[in-house]
Amino acid sequence: MKSHNKLGINTICTHVGEVKDEQFKGAISPIYLSTSYEFDNVDVKRYPRYFNTPNQEMLCKKIAALEKTENALIFGSGMAAVSTTLLAFLHKGDHIVLQQTLYGGTYNFVVEEFDKFGIEYSFTKDLSIESFQKEIKENTKVLYIETPSNPLLTVTDMEAVANLAKKNGIVTMIDNTFASPINQTPIDFGIDIMLHSATKYMGGHSDILAGAVAASNEHIDIIWNIAKNLGGSLSDFTVWMLERSLKTMNLRVKCQSENALNMALYLDKNPLVSRVYYPGLESHPNYALAKKQMKNFGGMLSFELKEGIDAMAFMNKLELIKPSMSLAGVESTMLSPTQTSHALLSPEERENQGIKDGLIRFSVGIEETKDLIADIEQALK
Repeated sequence: MKSHNKLGINTICTHVGEVKDEQFKGAISPIYLSTSYEFDNVDVKRYPRYFNTPNQEMLCKKIAALEKTENALIFGSGMAAVSTTLLAFLHKGDHIVLQQTLYGGTYNFVVEEFDKFGIEYSFTKDLSIESFQKEIKENTKVLYIETPSNPLLTVTDMEAVANLAKKNGIVTMIDNTFASPINQTPIDFGIDIMLHSATKYMGGHSDILAGAVAASNEHIDIIWNIAKNLGGSLSDFTVWMLERSLKTMNLRVKCQSENALNMALYLDKNPLVSRVYYPGLESHPNYALAKKQMKNFGGMLSFELKEGIDAMAFMNKLELIKPSMSLAGVESTMLSPTQTSHALLSPEERENQGIKDGLIRFSVGIEETKDLIADIEQALK
């Protein structure tokens, strides 16, 4: 097979990281459910908690190929990937700078746990590179970004952050969940470590809980060294399901991105909608930057209804779009971030991030947009 960087994205999704069925020559990867492997006279001593069973090992190759990195690891959840990776590079007395707008679970992990480990942290005032620069200290070890962010779809300048970090000898990490490697590959802009809730676009069918991290061999070795102790590995059945799902990721995400742009344009013109957050709208403050960094603008958007319209009552009237937690499935869903993804934040913390009670996060699926529009119209009535 050609080297991965010469293969098309659909070919990578379909073929890289397959487990060859040497016995029966089946067209798909066989699944190896064993939790016990021989240890003597073998090339690899395999153990599920060491992230190296046959299915685990090959799935990591597919994810690394998608993110254009040397290596990858998979975890039991997105937060397992985030927390393990952060603790791999941060120790007592170290400091991290995180961007202002973040997924609520990441924010809560930092403010709830880091003090216990003696790890210092700062959040930027905004997304300007000057704001990142201002927060850097002598003991800063990591710059952490999320772009586009959850749930307001803010866009961070990856190249500027990466250049700033390199000048200061700092490691960069990005939560690349919302974009997925289909819409952006942060390594192209100098970012060191890519994190994912693989539950979302990598899984894509609302039936998998998983996380992933992609990086250089050097950085993956550092993460693996603590990961094997924390035990956040993924079961091989879920690994097999995730490899299956990744085969169609490019097809799904392309359709979802196209649909989301159409829905954003519709909502932006709807007189009952006060504001739409989507980087593909020319009115978005980071539109030019998003166009530079992203191949497409993704399948996620958020919007606020006009004052006086009850957001929960609206969502409860939907018939096709599901008021449901999580995101990125082939089916369209909506939720209230204040009651779900950012419920662990205080009202003041949500206000600092610009998250209002009436904000609705819209994960656009693969349905025809005319049907999604019709559902929103009937619910607004």
